Amino acid sequence: MCRGAIMTVPPLVRKLLAILATDVVGYSKAMEADEAGTIALRAVRAELTDPAIARHHGRIVKLMGDGALVVFDSVVDAVVCAAEIQKAVAAHNAGLAEPERIVFRIGVNLGDVALVDGDVYGDGVNVAARLEQLAEPGGVMVSSTAYDHLQGKLDWPLDFVGEQQVKNISRPVRMYRLRLDGIRARRLLLRSMPRWASGRAHPRHRSAHRCADRLPRVVGALGSAGAGCVCCPD
Repeated sequence: MCRGAIMTVPPLVRKLLAILATDVVGYSKAMEADEAGTIALRAVRAELTDPAIARHHGRIVKLMGDGALVVFDSVVDAVVCAAEIQKAVAAHNAGLAEPERIVFRIGVNLGDVALVDGDVYGDGVNVAARLEQLAEPGGVMVSSTAYDHLQGKLDWPLDFVGEQQVKNISRPVRMYRLRLDGIRARRLLLRSMPRWASGRAHPRHRSAHRCADRLPRVVGALGSAGAGCVCCPD
């Protein structure tokens, strides 16, 4: 290259991707050095996690000891893949003694990332990694940006669990837990339901609906059954 020539830097390639971050609960350097533990993790990856990633069109960006970073073009594919991995690993663990079990945490985010030499960088990756750290053992934690694109597209409900500050991100990240049992938390359902639908008595008439004795029944157009108590709908 001639002296004084200006080196041109290629433009940064950016893309909106779903990022799945995962690691093994309780995995340590000691386990990594243990041959049996390493073989067990490799077997789980080969038999369970890698096929699930391939089925849902994911790409493994890198493996980091017990962790992995995977990207998907579709956030629905990413979350369905995460759920399938956790269910398959749980079934695999059912026949093993506690010390032999491999348990994953998984975080999924949808974000803008920079693509550099086959790797991905940026806030989108940092958020996915933080969500993974906050997920329960055997669980999946999803960001609000991912959540917004998942409505009506999953077989599992998502429960809002709060906000978390993430390094280098000015605003807190809203987090949702994927309910792998398919059952939405009852307390969240009750909180969103009207009091009469949840079975909790109206504070004005907790026992025998005393107000009903003082209100006229509406008949005629409404039928013989009447309208009931106006402050406690049927």
